[in-house]
Amino acid sequence: MNNLQEGFINVAVLFGGDSVEHEVSIISAVQAMASMDKTKYNIIPVYIAKNGRFYTAQSMRDINTFRGNNALEELLKKAAPVSFTMENGKACLKSEKKNDFTGRKPIFVDVAFPIVHGTNCEDGTLQGFLEMFHLPYVGCDVTASAVGMNKVLFKNTLKAYGIPVLDCIKFSDREFVEYEQNILNRIEKSITYPVIVKPVNLGSSIGISKVENAGDLGAAIKNAFHYAKEVMVERAICDLREINCAVLGDSFECQASACEEPVMHDQILSYGDKYLSSGQKSGGMQSLTRKLPAELPADVTESIQEFACRTFKAIGANGVARIDFLMDNKSKEIFVNEINTIPGSLAFYLWEASGIKYPELLNRLISLAFKRQRERESLAFEINTNILAQTAFGAKGAKGSKF
Repeated sequence: MNNLQEGFINVAVLFGGDSVEHEVSIISAVQAMASMDKTKYNIIPVYIAKNGRFYTAQSMRDINTFRGNNALEELLKKAAPVSFTMENGKACLKSEKKNDFTGRKPIFVDVAFPIVHGTNCEDGTLQGFLEMFHLPYVGCDVTASAVGMNKVLFKNTLKAYGIPVLDCIKFSDREFVEYEQNILNRIEKSITYPVIVKPVNLGSSIGISKVENAGDLGAAIKNAFHYAKEVMVERAICDLREINCAVLGDSFECQASACEEPVMHDQILSYGDKYLSSGQKSGGMQSLTRKLPAELPADVTESIQEFACRTFKAIGANGVARIDFLMDNKSKEIFVNEINTIPGSLAFYLWEASGIKYPELLNRLISLAFKRQRERESLAFEINTNILAQTAFGAKGAKGSKF
């Protein structure tokens, strides 16, 4: 493979994926690759196409490669398909064809850096895949990723730790088809309008609607079901301020960033607010109009930062995450809304406002990945048994046999 420097750390940056947040992932990954220390890391872009195939090419580090009506189609013609495998007990990438960036020899990977968003990527699916190769990777593990992605499971976890969240009603698409009127009646009885309707396991404000009356509720629920199999409904805070705060570290030690207040152009912070604001279509969360730092009293800022760290630790998070808060401007109550275990743009702008430059943030994230791997390697994953040497296997298999 060309351009691999000896003695450098080989970092496979994974992005794309079968998710409605595919394009956001590309933006976040290109930003990160541009900011990584080129004197320390060999950067290996690994693009995950929507069909699940992995590809690599040198040009994937340039956002212009992905622009244009047929850009992805042209890119995949030139890119090399690659697969993860093991060689001599170490994870590596094998190329299926030679191009300007690969050869036939395996590309050994020291650490994986997933910069993916949404279902099938950020929810623990990719993390579990990487663990099968005993490969250190940046960010939350399988459990924390799964809990963070499922908004209802996340709420229930925080409730157990005494962290304030809004109550909600959750139901599946099948339940809604069979019991639609009962569910609508339950919502109207339990929650005062306006309400917020959300897919249970998506981010980037996709599929979310604010509903002012019963007449619009059914349509909003059906829209959310376009993106997820489960939907949740919770009350909307009328005099709302949204505050975001990032956390960096692991479940043992972490720190909170400066707080930001996104500027909303709609009744809720929309996908357009996050990624298409100010006419910038490739700036990621960086292009969002915001007040940074948020204009809050010092004690409120400290409370939000404390809740952010408690939330991070409650789900056993690792790396960097962004926790989004809802603040009732009238009652001054603060609620944790959701956690983004791989936030858009990796929330680097919040850390720059906290005195940590993006290259240093990336260094810390990679160091945390190696730290977790060292801790896991100290655990026992095998026990000495003699089950297979037994000869009296019953019809139920070894578990049901009498030895």
